Amino acid sequence: MLDSNDREVIEACQRGDSDAFRVLFEAHKDRVYSIALRYSGDPARAMDIAQESFLKVLGAIREFRAEAGFESWLYRIVVNTCLDYQRSGRRMMPCLGELIEAVSAHSETVLHRLMRAEVEDNVQRIVARLSPEQRMVVVLRYTEGLAYDEIARILGCSAGTVASRLNRAHKILERRLSHLRGAVGNA
Repeated sequence: MLDSNDREVIEACQRGDSDAFRVLFEAHKDRVYSIALRYSGDPARAMDIAQESFLKVLGAIREFRAEAGFESWLYRIVVNTCLDYQRSGRRMMPCLGELIEAVSAHSETVLHRLMRAEVEDNVQRIVARLSPEQRMVVVLRYTEGLAYDEIARILGCSAGTVASRLNRAHKILERRLSHLRGAVGNA
């Protein structure tokens, strides 16, 4: 829930106070950009998504009701904007550092760095082929560290649906990445 300062800023935004919107933007711009970057894999596209998301927030802030958490409402807008970009046919590829870390281990050799780069490329290509719904759950869970309940609120579905999408994504990734097991670790 919002604390009293957050409520005041949002209420000021709802009254059309541009300084208040600037405060809101500054408080959330990094997180919005991070989600967009992790989903798109491209800094320029991520900036476009972040800007479009904040334009949508500005246009819809009067509709926000404090019963819902502001961050959940904001993330839902970002998620929908990411999915809109996906549906519009723009090519996107997530950068999922934690997922890559799960597939590979650290080492200092040049050969290892080359193999790691190849593994990263493979992981990104495979994650990019997940359905948009599965990819978004992976991004929100592994790059944003959100709990299932929070992801469910953002996506407008049940925590069970989140768990199911994540489980299906794990199985797909495990199957498609099985050829990479040990590739980097054995370098």
